[in-house]
Amino acid sequence: MDTTLRDGEQTQGVSFTPEEKVNIAKALLGKLGIDRVEVASARVSEGEKAAVTTINQWAAANGYLDRVEVLSFVDHNLSVDWVLATGGRTINLLTKGSEKHCHMQLGKTLDQHIDDIRRTIAYALDKGLKVNMYLEDWSNGYKDSPAYVFGLMDALADCGVNHFLLPDTLGVMSPDEVYDSVSDMVGRYPDAKFDFHPHNDYGLATANTMAAVSAGACAIHCTVNCLGERAGNASLAEVAVVLKDKMGMDLSINEGHIFDLSKMVENFSGKWLSANTPIVGSDVFTQTAGIHADGDKKAGLYESVLNPERFDRLRSYALGKMSGKASLAKNLEALDLSLTPENQKKVLKKVVELGDSKQTITADDLPFIIADVLETGDYQHIRLINCSITSGLDLESTVSLQAELSGVAYKASGTGNGGFDAFINAISKVLAKVGYKLPKLADYEVRIPKGGDTNALTECVITWRSNGKRTKTRGVHANQVFAAVEATLKIINLDLHQRQDPMIQQVGITPQ
Repeated sequence: MDTTLRDGEQTQGVSFTPEEKVNIAKALLGKLGIDRVEVASARVSEGEKAAVTTINQWAAANGYLDRVEVLSFVDHNLSVDWVLATGGRTINLLTKGSEKHCHMQLGKTLDQHIDDIRRTIAYALDKGLKVNMYLEDWSNGYKDSPAYVFGLMDALADCGVNHFLLPDTLGVMSPDEVYDSVSDMVGRYPDAKFDFHPHNDYGLATANTMAAVSAGACAIHCTVNCLGERAGNASLAEVAVVLKDKMGMDLSINEGHIFDLSKMVENFSGKWLSANTPIVGSDVFTQTAGIHADGDKKAGLYESVLNPERFDRLRSYALGKMSGKASLAKNLEALDLSLTPENQKKVLKKVVELGDSKQTITADDLPFIIADVLETGDYQHIRLINCSITSGLDLESTVSLQAELSGVAYKASGTGNGGFDAFINAISKVLAKVGYKLPKLADYEVRIPKGGDTNALTECVITWRSNGKRTKTRGVHANQVFAAVEATLKIINLDLHQRQDPMIQQVGITPQ
């Protein structure tokens, strides 16, 4: 049972609009194939009532109405009438599953609470509703006052409740505690159906789910993206996959829609997932180490039954300073590109260099890198050793650099209208020492890959004009100013290499 729209909405800062609730409910039932959904708490607001009404109308038209449930309260007819007005058929009645809650929150004895519960259940059943019953704070109640829990169950086990819902309300249980307590409940009340409702305060929700199923629970409650109060509930994605893969369960879940539903809830809730979130995180099917890519390329050595295709996703191989030949080969294969072994070495070298200044190189960045490497000659008449560029709002940019020309190191500084202008002024001072003048800049383009993020590689293409001829050079870097710097160094090297005149001989520059 998914309770994203009820318990998940208790996540701090999350409030779904009626339209969002309707779309999530439709996706859970119609696309994902969830067995049951808990869509709201009764009597919350008129907006909530309108959303539940719309969900029930759609569910009735599509054969899902018996799967839609609403949290209700021990208030005789108030919650029941609210649910009836929405066209609903099932209530999940919230009762007190611990003696402490009953005495201190309600100020009632167990017998008084039972009388109130019976009255509400009788009214709901008389109106044709199905009734499930939460034992709120059951985990603490079972531990601290088991006689209270058993007294509650003894009084209500035969009064028409369909499912008894056992919450670990504060997420305090361990798998062993879950197994022992659920086993005891199932053994004591063999004719009752028990659901387990975990919370993730200790990070044990999925493990506790496995223990509850092993102990005989007939249903598990979870939420999309682990939404829920405090640390959240059990993750629907984790629970579905673990029950199938580790416990051999036959589930109704359509795994191909787990990821897109996760993204829908992420967008609607505004709660963004960590990149390493199991099953649905953006990086969980990405191999980073070159040795892993090599193993996959040779024999799928780092693949498992938890493969991305199950979730309509793809495996990827990250490019960066840890990349190896196999990582690059896998990405070239995905792009349907081929390079000679020599050019692959050059591209890999560039990828590793860029990885030192940028965490990850994406497949979208790769064409930029390839184009940059393939047009770059092996000669380096001038080499930038170090460069610092500083810019400020309403201030001139400044550059301090050290460059090597013909084995001789030079230092220079410059200012300008922006970082690149300051660099040109500084490098021109170095070049002036050997009588060289930069070609004129005719055009300047900056691009990132289509769909790239703000941290994408930047490609700078500069068109230079000299002696009536136009020449383009490109630079690729995580920083757009340094991409332009690279493009500038290329035109200098290219120009000096092509001249082969006495000036080159004078400064001792020879092609390398």
